[in-house]
Amino acid sequence: MSEPDIDFSLKETSPNLGGGRVSGSEKLTSSFDLVEQLHFLYVKMVRAKGLPPSPCNPFVEVKVGNYEGTTKSLENNPDPEWNQVFAFAKDRIQAVTVEITVRNKESSTNVDKVVGKLRFDIPDIPSRVPPDSPLAPQWYSLEDENGSKGERGELMLAIWMGTQADEVFPDAWHSDAASVNGESIANTRSKVYISPRLWYLRINIIQAQDLVPMNNKRIPQVYVKAMLGNMALRSRFSPDKSLNPTWNEDLMFVAAEPFDDPLMLSVVDKLSDNKEEVLGSCSIHLSKVEKRLMPIPIEANWYNLEQSVQDNRNNKEVRFASRLHLRVCLDGGYHVLDESIYYSSDFRATSKFLWPPAIGVLELGILNASGLLPMKSKNGRGTTDAYCVAKYGPKWVRTRTIVNSFAPKWNEQYTWDVYDPYTVITIGVFDNCHLQGGNNAVDLQDRRIGKVRIRLSTLNADRIYTLSYPLIVLEPNGVKKTGEIQLSVRFTCSSTWNLLQSYTQPLFPQMHYLLPLSVYQIESLRHQATHTLSSRLRRAEPPLQSEVVEYMLDVGSNVWSLRRGRANLERLLAAFNLLVEAWKWFDQIRKWKNPISTMAVHFLYSMLILFPDLILPLVFLMCVVHGASQYRKRPRHPPHMDTKLSLVESVQSDDFDEEFDTFPTSKNVKVLKKRYDRLRSIAGRMMTIIGDLATQAERLNSMLSWRDPRATSLFMAFCLIACIAFYLVPWRLFALGFGFFGMRHPRFRISIPSMPQNFFKRLPARTDSMI
Repeated sequence: MSEPDIDFSLKETSPNLGGGRVSGSEKLTSSFDLVEQLHFLYVKMVRAKGLPPSPCNPFVEVKVGNYEGTTKSLENNPDPEWNQVFAFAKDRIQAVTVEITVRNKESSTNVDKVVGKLRFDIPDIPSRVPPDSPLAPQWYSLEDENGSKGERGELMLAIWMGTQADEVFPDAWHSDAASVNGESIANTRSKVYISPRLWYLRINIIQAQDLVPMNNKRIPQVYVKAMLGNMALRSRFSPDKSLNPTWNEDLMFVAAEPFDDPLMLSVVDKLSDNKEEVLGSCSIHLSKVEKRLMPIPIEANWYNLEQSVQDNRNNKEVRFASRLHLRVCLDGGYHVLDESIYYSSDFRATSKFLWPPAIGVLELGILNASGLLPMKSKNGRGTTDAYCVAKYGPKWVRTRTIVNSFAPKWNEQYTWDVYDPYTVITIGVFDNCHLQGGNNAVDLQDRRIGKVRIRLSTLNADRIYTLSYPLIVLEPNGVKKTGEIQLSVRFTCSSTWNLLQSYTQPLFPQMHYLLPLSVYQIESLRHQATHTLSSRLRRAEPPLQSEVVEYMLDVGSNVWSLRRGRANLERLLAAFNLLVEAWKWFDQIRKWKNPISTMAVHFLYSMLILFPDLILPLVFLMCVVHGASQYRKRPRHPPHMDTKLSLVESVQSDDFDEEFDTFPTSKNVKVLKKRYDRLRSIAGRMMTIIGDLATQAERLNSMLSWRDPRATSLFMAFCLIACIAFYLVPWRLFALGFGFFGMRHPRFRISIPSMPQNFFKRLPARTDSMI
């Protein structure tokens, strides 16, 4: 039986946004009008006082039906203070009362002693709707198990019904994560992360002076080694093999604020293949480095190099070694690329002084997911603990983790300022594998479930898009649909003039054009930027894992892939499809397939040649007519990842195996030989195509290069006759005759190549000199 077709298409949805107050064309000012309202029972536990002398490790237990949450236990504290909030989803509550119990943590036994209790009827609990002020906590006297009030102390708490718009929502303990305990609860909460500001650090190495090598009898072979954190770069060997070497070379790093790591520079003398000597080193703190916004040369400085020397008593002594002449600056006029240019979310310069004005606001509502596949096994059954991460510009957002659900509901809303419409927001869905705690979770990685990209320029302003996106992930065994995610998106334009003006501005800041970086530098610096962001965001609490950051930034997108190469070739051919269609139409005209159309083209062509002033107006009018005719066929939704365009449904399994292979490869020799032969055949075809293009270009150049004296003489004679003919005969007649000759009837045609073609193919090219 054949496998059923997988639906990778977008679907329109009709969620109950803003509590039913929002439609696709309305615009509300509510901060949560792009998501469905979720109702929660909130219990804020503040502190206790007057507890009996016996409790020394008090904690509070909040129980609603089958859900139970506990505060942390405070040791030897008769007046404990917790300040913890519990949130119970209203649609899952199957009880009519809330039970709050103060217990004493017993270390000797497994049974915790009950200190006092409180009960609240859920129908009597008040509701709170932001922007109302928070509900004031109150003191409640604790009761014993029989309901009588004695000297059991008092408990200060607040209890109310609210929605996800409540300010305590992100940091609350949620009943959705009731099975998670301990420090792992922090990994389930929603958070906002801000990427550190990235700078390009440029070190222009000019020269060194008065080096002191270990062996004065040999010519030193020196280079400069630079280190920033765990990133290292080195210069080339100095062409001046002397004690005063020069380089005049630039080394570039990506530095992140705050500048924790100093720049370490060393002058190294290579003694042999396996032996090197450090002639001197220096340290430069980046807080003292000048920041440059324009390509104006900064002043060069001399830096003293020091060298550690051990004396006879093994005491280290720091001595002056030599001097190093440098220009060191932080280039703030560049945009530090951490994403691919094709789907970047930001193009602003590092320096805020160079930022353009904001053109609008992007709002994203992460509603829910459905049909998620089990990503791991827990207690013998498949499960998924899903959360979302959205990245736009320097702002990353992470939703709370919905534990053990294949249809999680987040209903969280976030906003970003927009500075350029040619930007993309990326939303990824992941399975949280860091909820078990302990050392076992250190080596686990959050598994990717799928990713969505939305380009802002494809969105109409002030319109709400509610769509269900398929989650697609590529694995070594092929493409897989892991579920669907429902999103609501709205781009609000604050200034239409700034929006239209942005289409006329350069994509990157001026420094990218005044002092451009090479392709190799861009790729190397992007690798540094992604590594820096991964390490910094992993230090947050809760951490944003490195595998999540790398997946969102598409690290490795430029790695060789035979499938991606074929897909790009088909994209190239599809882009030229308009020219192919135009040639097919002209070929039908010149072959007189439809005599009426051919005669109409002859008449139109005659009018354009005889009245050339009508050419450009007619061309632009045809563009207007064609654009108007395509309006009814315009896309209704933002584009999404296309599996057919990416050729993930039609390639062989060996292609996926090659794409997911490590670098360097881990395959055996037989597999490598097969892949190498395939690469050779593909490269051979590409070489032939490139060689043919080069041959035609060389033939065009050889018309006047006298490589073939007779051909050049004939071409010069033709040019002289053509010069006289075009001077004496109006060019309109030549154009008219050339067009009619091209559209002549097939009975007047001959199948052999024409004279100009024969002449051009006989021209010499440098192909003859190829070995």
